[in-house]
Amino acid sequence: MARVRPFATIRYDKRGPVAIVTLDRPDVLNAYDVAMRDDLDAAFAAADEDPDVRALVLRGAGPAFSTGGDVREFGTAPSPVVARIVRWRRDVWGRLSSLRAATVAAVHGHAVGGGMEMALLCDLCIAADDARFALPETGLGMLPGVAGTQTLPRRVGTARALDVVLTGRVLDASAALVAGIVCRVVPRAALAREALALGRRLARLDPTFVQAARRAVRGALDVDLASGIWLERRLALGLERRRR
Repeated sequence: MARVRPFATIRYDKRGPVAIVTLDRPDVLNAYDVAMRDDLDAAFAAADEDPDVRALVLRGAGPAFSTGGDVREFGTAPSPVVARIVRWRRDVWGRLSSLRAATVAAVHGHAVGGGMEMALLCDLCIAADDARFALPETGLGMLPGVAGTQTLPRRVGTARALDVVLTGRVLDASAALVAGIVCRVVPRAALAREALALGRRLARLDPTFVQAARRAVRGALDVDLASGIWLERRLALGLERRRR
């Protein structure tokens, strides 16, 4: 595959079968603007089109993972609604959640608003011990706009999700682990190493099986038990046919 072009707001690297996407606006705590959204869309597309990529790690440069949407950009549109419509024109978050590769969010520092929601869109989230998670949008007169109202209850249940969304309270790494937002907490200095190791472990899986397992697990939350078991069996039979 051709070399991926340089980006203005992110970095795209490969370590064997693992793509590493680094949010790279540390001066604004990796708040994302339209330019970063477009860069992420292109980077995720590059990873999806590269047959060698079997896992993707999403991380942030500087002192934070991401503090969500760049509030300075809100003033450039006629209203917050228009600003959101502009950001939704490209379904970058849908692309992230449906990547062929397994995805790992490596979170340190603040993961606030859209930053937390990006982490929730990944298959797994590993957090440094200094990580802090929050969804403050409701207190600001908005709803979370990167699927947080859908992904969070699927991780933590309705009661905990409402607590986080309505109160805007901050969860430290330990609380996020207990809630089920993250799967592992590691020392800050070990985060990059541990995230890459997890990515490499996931990269040993066939992407076809990753997609089937993802569909089965996510589908369990949307159907009754009997329908879920039927979905699991149907997916398993499809994989068996591929082997023959």
